Amino acid sequence: MITIEFIVIIACLLVGTRFGGMGLGLISGIGLFILSFVFGLQPGKPPVDVMLTILAVIGCAATLQTAGGLNVMMQFAERLLRKHPQHITLLAPFTTWMLTFLCGTGHVVYTMFPIIADIALKKGIRPERPMAVASIASQMAITASPVSVAVVSLVSILGAQHGIGHAWGILEILAVSVPASLFGVAIAALWSLRRGKDLADDVEFQEKLKDPKQREFIYGGTETLMDQRFPKQAYWSTWIFFAGIAVVVLLGALPELRPAFEVKGKMTALSMNLVIQMMMLIAGAVMLIACKVNASAISSGAVFKAGMVAIFSVFGVAWMSDTFFQAHLDELKMALEGVVKSHPWTYAIVLFLVSKLVNSQAAALTAVAPMGLMLGIDPKMLIAFFPASYGYFVLPTYPSDLACIGFDRSGTTRIGKFIVNHSFILPGLIGVSCACAASYLLVQTFF
Repeated sequence: MITIEFIVIIACLLVGTRFGGMGLGLISGIGLFILSFVFGLQPGKPPVDVMLTILAVIGCAATLQTAGGLNVMMQFAERLLRKHPQHITLLAPFTTWMLTFLCGTGHVVYTMFPIIADIALKKGIRPERPMAVASIASQMAITASPVSVAVVSLVSILGAQHGIGHAWGILEILAVSVPASLFGVAIAALWSLRRGKDLADDVEFQEKLKDPKQREFIYGGTETLMDQRFPKQAYWSTWIFFAGIAVVVLLGALPELRPAFEVKGKMTALSMNLVIQMMMLIAGAVMLIACKVNASAISSGAVFKAGMVAIFSVFGVAWMSDTFFQAHLDELKMALEGVVKSHPWTYAIVLFLVSKLVNSQAAALTAVAPMGLMLGIDPKMLIAFFPASYGYFVLPTYPSDLACIGFDRSGTTRIGKFIVNHSFILPGLIGVSCACAASYLLVQTFF
């Protein structure tokens, strides 16, 4: 019976991914209904705290985008890339990593892809080299951003209220995930320096250039933000957003700065979930008032739409999976406890595979990490294998990867004949595996 119920969950995930994040959340509701009405399982608890925190972060980031702050960041990034075009393969991934790190979502980097492609082509560099690793880096940075859905989710899961003893704060998690993520991106970028043939030696590319229309298509357009001027309110919104992030990190590092309340007879500092919610709402409110943001336009921006899709996918997937795991916790403990305790890397493999099924690092964490804690995995291992929550590059179906392919006019960034031999698979595997190794070493050394 457990096997059949698990197959229902996997089937819902596989079907849901065909319809994107919204489809994933909606179809998970079908799985939840089958588990409850057909198999008689008591419904679990949806991750309300995580969803509310995500909502606050997305609201702030969407206000930043509407105010023009994202364009300010991307213009600065383009200025850096065009100043050192010969190093585009190394600089591009760190640029997209930084944009995601600051904004908490990889969906902010789409504007950078045509710019990266343009710089690479004009410098005679194979665009696949910087573009593929830049797309990978933009998603790897999610585990390093203090305002990303994935980090917020892990902070909530590892909080003291979950009964795991030591409350792992956001600063402790970032102290591991930031350097580990950067290390993984650096190794993937170094590997990308010589990947593929140079454009002069690429027979397929040279054949395209023989057609005047193709040549004009490849070299004709120039994407740039350099000549754009932004109002002063756009710059204000950027600094307000940075200030909000700084306060979140400060209050996470110094719990004594947070108010304490009596909980079950014990004085407990205000949870970081609530701190993040408050500060993101405040930062968004200050931007709304001081930067004269059109409030009605906030919900129509790309960041807001992508964030709401993320909330919906987390809602459905986490509720469905929690129903299954809570119902069979004792059986799963008996079957898996010894394995995951003696071989904690098996948790990383499960997390990696589930992230591909749900196409979301946060959704994978909310589905797998609580199960890991229930099975007795040391919370340190959840932090050590945090980078493994990014596995949806395995198949080239994620929007950022597809956008990257579309923006590469040279056609060097592509999906191969066998689907899995696409431009992102190797830099993704290299980046994630190296980040996991670095994260594991940092945890073992300092915690």
